[in-house]
Amino acid sequence: MAQTRDFFAVLGLLSIWFLVQKGHAFEFKVGGSKGWTLPSDPNAAIYNPWAENNRFQIGDTLLFVYPADQDSVLHVSKDDYSNCKTDSPLDKFTDGHSVYEFKQSGPHYFISGVAEHCHKNEKLVVVVMADRSNHSSNGAAAAPPPEAVSPPSPAPAGESPPSPAPSDDSSPPSPGSEAPSDESSHPKSGARSLVANLVGIVVILVGSSLAFVI
Repeated sequence: MAQTRDFFAVLGLLSIWFLVQKGHAFEFKVGGSKGWTLPSDPNAAIYNPWAENNRFQIGDTLLFVYPADQDSVLHVSKDDYSNCKTDSPLDKFTDGHSVYEFKQSGPHYFISGVAEHCHKNEKLVVVVMADRSNHSSNGAAAAPPPEAVSPPSPAPAGESPPSPAPSDDSSPPSPGSEAPSDESSHPKSGARSLVANLVGIVVILVGSSLAFVI
């Protein structure tokens, strides 16, 4: 009995750990409630405006829902996207409930596996942003270089040079001289913090139950 409890406890902790790792990713359903389908107006580009209103990052996924016997999804190059070429895709999905995960930043091109549908604007471009972990290091602005101080002009002949001004040790540091704190450079994710708290609670409950059994 105790071994069974231990097995389920470990299984639960592994499941929570998996959720923590995936907690920062999001799944976007292409086309919303209508799904991946032929636009009612062949002259209207409905999918690219939808993509422009969302922010996609590495680890996020696209969900394509469509009738498997009538349509498909092709992940293609830029040229094949522009020309609606369906014969040499990078990836092909035909199951009617297809999930594509972004593993690199930059533009990603998708078209319908039916060339006629593609020519009628069943096509999509998604631009994936850079990795979240690089935001703080790349987003910090570099401090401006110190201004050059020109030397004082020499005193006229017969006059003694002016005495240097006394230094003021109590002057406040110039703005930008202090390095940003770790807290501001590395923003915390609310989702991660919430899941971390749940992990702690579960660990305490499991530890208590195991101690009771022993």
